[in-house]
Amino acid sequence: MNIYRHCSPAVGVIRECCMRVEPEQLKAFLSDSGLVNKKQLEQAEKDAAASGQSLDDILIKSGLVKQEEIVKLKAYILGIPFVNLEDEKIPVEVLQIIPEPIAKKQNIVAFRKADRNLEVAMLDPDDLQTIDFIKKKANLRILPRLTSAASIKNAIRQYQKSLQAEFGEIIGNETKELATIAESKAEEADLPKEDLEKAAQGLPIIKIVDTLLKHAILQKASDIHIEPMEKDIIVRYRLDGILHEAMTLPKQIAMGVVARIKVLANLKLDEHRLPQDGRFKIEDGNNKISFRVSVLPVYDGEKIVMRLLLENSQGFTLEKLGFWGRNLEILHRQIKKPTGLVLVTGPTGCGKTTTLYTVMDIINTPEVNISTVEDPIEYRMPRINQTQVNPKIGLTFANGLRSLLRQDPDIVMVGEIRDNETAGLAINASLTGHLVLSTLHTNSAAGALPRLLDMEVEPFLISSTINCIEAQRLVRRLIPESREKYRLSKDEIKSLRDNINEAKVLEMLREEKLISANQGLEDIDFYRPKATPENPEGFSDRIGIQEVIEISESIKDLIVKHATADAIAKQAKAEGMITMMEDGLIKAARGITSLEEVLRVTQE
Repeated sequence: MNIYRHCSPAVGVIRECCMRVEPEQLKAFLSDSGLVNKKQLEQAEKDAAASGQSLDDILIKSGLVKQEEIVKLKAYILGIPFVNLEDEKIPVEVLQIIPEPIAKKQNIVAFRKADRNLEVAMLDPDDLQTIDFIKKKANLRILPRLTSAASIKNAIRQYQKSLQAEFGEIIGNETKELATIAESKAEEADLPKEDLEKAAQGLPIIKIVDTLLKHAILQKASDIHIEPMEKDIIVRYRLDGILHEAMTLPKQIAMGVVARIKVLANLKLDEHRLPQDGRFKIEDGNNKISFRVSVLPVYDGEKIVMRLLLENSQGFTLEKLGFWGRNLEILHRQIKKPTGLVLVTGPTGCGKTTTLYTVMDIINTPEVNISTVEDPIEYRMPRINQTQVNPKIGLTFANGLRSLLRQDPDIVMVGEIRDNETAGLAINASLTGHLVLSTLHTNSAAGALPRLLDMEVEPFLISSTINCIEAQRLVRRLIPESREKYRLSKDEIKSLRDNINEAKVLEMLREEKLISANQGLEDIDFYRPKATPENPEGFSDRIGIQEVIEISESIKDLIVKHATADAIAKQAKAEGMITMMEDGLIKAARGITSLEEVLRVTQE
């Protein structure tokens, strides 16, 4: 069959009707090929009809046929060449003709270019819209080829490797002038502001910084660390909560990179002795990304950490953040109260602000006035009056909160309670008819109460204003295709029993139908990551594990008596609180995360 027989010369691909393999066609060729017998084919058809899946999906999942065999058969039926790219090294300039996000989303990669012809490998021969888009973008004649999922994954991995190639070209060819500037001075701190501006505006430095930011966005990094060493610069990305080394850069460009980022963040170029904080935004397609910049003097220069925040990210719900059952019910009940204080606690980077923004999104209706004072404003929200703290001009959390209370708010969000004055004002605001939302740096929900006492807040005020306290950590999510089952050993079960209320956990597992009435911890299937070529770590994205204390009368009595965090936690557990460890164990039993991840973030 000639695949171009009905083609329009302008498009270079055949009509839609010729690019689809009909089920009856596939059945006939499968039968003739001898890959499956008649009985197996009939059973697969029944399973496909019952499950709503395609015939080839059923055959592949049952192990009767390999995916590559199905793809080769479809290629033969359509008359399209099949290519195997599992061991193919694709030239960077060819690979990048198709942007990485499109390649990942549509499972299509460019792998060979000759004159005006571009060969593209794809899984779906019916995706004419993507082929037409690539043709217009590249202004080339597109030659489609069918390939396997393994081939596509190998090609997409090469986008990551192109980071080194991009930097190698930029640094190798264009940094001579930077080296000249750096060598002309004994110390970077001695450089005049004019030289720093020149370095920051140089084409090679702009390219290096742009490439760093671009790859951080593509890899969905939450933070970028640029760390000066004695002889080079280490660049690391935080992916799903774990730092990964991304690149080593030559030391002579350190001055230019730091200067460029300071220019973007509107910081002082010639200040090398004091820490500086700033921010800037860039647009990537339909997304706006805000970068929060922190510059800190260290022994070998200035270290930069940039946090990436997707400004127009929407669609978070408490359920998506990991809340369920009792914790979800308490939080929903308490945020609907007209007055009181709701605290979200945990260490830096555990998702406290995301939880607060999600809560504000739930209660953000036209009938209420919500005002915030934050440092920094991480996400912009419609109909919410957000104020940025600026200590340089005297706009602190305390001063900002004082002014907000004169703006007739119904709900106030204080980004963080950092000192005695802010704590006192937040408590007073909740006493005078406002719902106050805020965060506090503590290790547990119970630990927030002694922390407030340390801030000299009167115990009777704490007990009469706080509605609930939530504490959380983030754990990495397991990829369903990259995990394996296992059961705990006797020693592991013994160790686990010391950290949980076994009877309560087993009751919850039975309610969730994860175990039957007569089963115990030794019968639970847990999951751990299984390394695969496409997912070496077995994790992607993160989810929260939480504990929530609802302030009952008995806990109020303990607060007034200056009880310890341990005494408050013990009473909360007696009243039904699910600890972070227990919440994590339930999520591990569901296969959402691994037990090792839960232990990693909860054991201090």
